[in-house]
Amino acid sequence: LSARDCAAADSPVTSMIASQFNTATSENAMKWERIHPAPGLYTFDDTDRFVAFCQRNGLKVIGHNLLWHQQVPAWVFEDDEGNPVTRDVLLARLRDHIMTVAGRYRGQVVGWDVVNEALNEDGTLRDSPWRRIIGDDYIVKAFEYAREADPGAELYYNDYYIENPDKRAGALTIVRQLKSAGARIDGVGIQEHVSLAWPTLKELDDSIRAFAELGMKVMITELDVNVLPDPAAGSAEISRRIANSPELDPYTTGLPPEIQEQLARRYADLFGVYLKNRDVVTRVTFWGLNDRDSWLNNFPVFGRTNHPLLFDRDNKPKPALKAVIDAAVEP
Repeated sequence: LSARDCAAADSPVTSMIASQFNTATSENAMKWERIHPAPGLYTFDDTDRFVAFCQRNGLKVIGHNLLWHQQVPAWVFEDDEGNPVTRDVLLARLRDHIMTVAGRYRGQVVGWDVVNEALNEDGTLRDSPWRRIIGDDYIVKAFEYAREADPGAELYYNDYYIENPDKRAGALTIVRQLKSAGARIDGVGIQEHVSLAWPTLKELDDSIRAFAELGMKVMITELDVNVLPDPAAGSAEISRRIANSPELDPYTTGLPPEIQEQLARRYADLFGVYLKNRDVVTRVTFWGLNDRDSWLNNFPVFGRTNHPLLFDRDNKPKPALKAVIDAAVEP
């Protein structure tokens, strides 16, 4: 949900959210640059509004996120002269942030994306400022602080494209290292920013089972299906940008029936895998409420007309919604 989605106390959109969903994630309000933009300054207005909106409408709250390499102000990693801070200073800032944010919503958030997108595509750790300054154990420290801040919340590692075997192996290594260090981790979030063709259903199923074998719950955390051409497919890294052109934006007047059918079939197939693994898949979260609000209208190409979700630009259900429901009620 965006801040705009939570702004109105009662509206058709609010009614639609309350009737169709039982769990919500804040799109941006809980990210560091929004909630902690300057040293000693926390801005909780949007997050408080989001949590209150969820409570009024019977939605469980997912916290997203406590540590990420994106949307973090530069001051977090720098001293007064602009030089990198020491390990101890950055650990203290991280602990303060997690204790303040997760502590404020203690007992109101059912689960936190503690660490988000720490891996490169080959499964190695991303060379982020967190890792360069603190070291490889920054992930363990984040989970330790999160557990201290809210012992009752579930704690997750969240990443994209971990259906790919190399990156999946890296995520499995993170889980093993956390468990070996005695840190609590309850589950892994598979973001599921997918296309009509990728990943294969086997890659998805193999990934879910691999995490389950380590005792992890699995959340599908940011589901959408990109129906537009992507000339550089292979990453949901938000810094990736491609110039727009007509051939990359073919459905500006609506989705052709044959693509609409493909989208519905794709969603049915994905939910078939989730339902097959219902013993460990505990949640499916769509990344956006409707096609109009989807981030894929502007990623990786700005200003396109994408159609990745179950509801169209007027909040009307698409054939994909019926396909999901039919998949769920099949014996």
